[in-house]
Amino acid sequence: MPKVRDMTMMQKEAAEAAEVVQFQLDHNGPIVERIGSRLREIEPRLIVTCARGSSDHAATFGKYLLESSTGLFTASAAPSIHSVYERDMHFDDTLCVFISQSGASPDLLAAAEAARLGGAFVVALVNVEDSPLASLAHEVLPLRAGDEISIAATKSFIASLAALVHLASGWCADEKLEKELRGAPALLREAWNCDWAAAVEPIACCRDLYVLARGIGLGIAQESALKFKEVCGLHAEAFSAAEVLHGPIAIAGDNFPMLVYAQNDKTRPGIDALLETLTGRGMTLITAGVTKDGAINLPTPASHPAIEPMLRIQSFYRMANELSIRLGRNPDTPPNLKKVTATV
Repeated sequence: MPKVRDMTMMQKEAAEAAEVVQFQLDHNGPIVERIGSRLREIEPRLIVTCARGSSDHAATFGKYLLESSTGLFTASAAPSIHSVYERDMHFDDTLCVFISQSGASPDLLAAAEAARLGGAFVVALVNVEDSPLASLAHEVLPLRAGDEISIAATKSFIASLAALVHLASGWCADEKLEKELRGAPALLREAWNCDWAAAVEPIACCRDLYVLARGIGLGIAQESALKFKEVCGLHAEAFSAAEVLHGPIAIAGDNFPMLVYAQNDKTRPGIDALLETLTGRGMTLITAGVTKDGAINLPTPASHPAIEPMLRIQSFYRMANELSIRLGRNPDTPPNLKKVTATV
């Protein structure tokens, strides 16, 4: 890792995630209580998420979290239906959750306006509290991540996961989940200090890799694959552990790295079975949350299954920063990218 005086902005901001989540928990309680009360009152029959980029990966996490918590179908909306195709949609009895750092992308604003006009209850998880998206929402759940200068989103992504867990626990009056969330800042500090350096060299020697997870962990697999592209210049793809054997495995040759995430829930036996199937095929298996003989097993804290993904991604961010530097890149200024992408 670079010395403190040479710390990248990505490293500095990612290291702030524990304080961000603590600040969020200290200030969002009344908002979550109000939103939860309102949701119990209106009893939505469907949940729709809408986001782009890293925020959409948080929405994938939210899909599994909310479906498993509430029993309500949760689907991802395509913003272009409203911003490009200009099609009105029916949102009666629907909760629409928008996730955005800037709250300013035109396509999300068009979708939020259409959702509200179509009868949805709109909740915005945003980092910029006075953004246009916030003004369109019935309720705003602030991410409270502060300024994020590095192009690669880190602390704002973890803040999005924490806000979704807080929302789910408040809506479902899940005291156990809320208690576990209260312990997340300390665990995030522990996760930041986990040494994943053993994964750097095997990945640095490749050009392509897969990131695998399942269920509530799939969103962080997507986020990890994006960061491999953004800050490391590597071609990485995320797949569900339930899907990788249905075709994608065909291109995985000798020493092909596979970063495999697991959380301690009912998806774990499937992850174990996948690792057993992959063992002995010559691939480089790297695991977090599960151990396997012959794999590079990375250290990671244990917690509630809904908390563990944010711990895994926190450790990953430190490793990705180190990998980017190892590859001679600047993780703060990836080529061809800018901080806010205004999609129409």
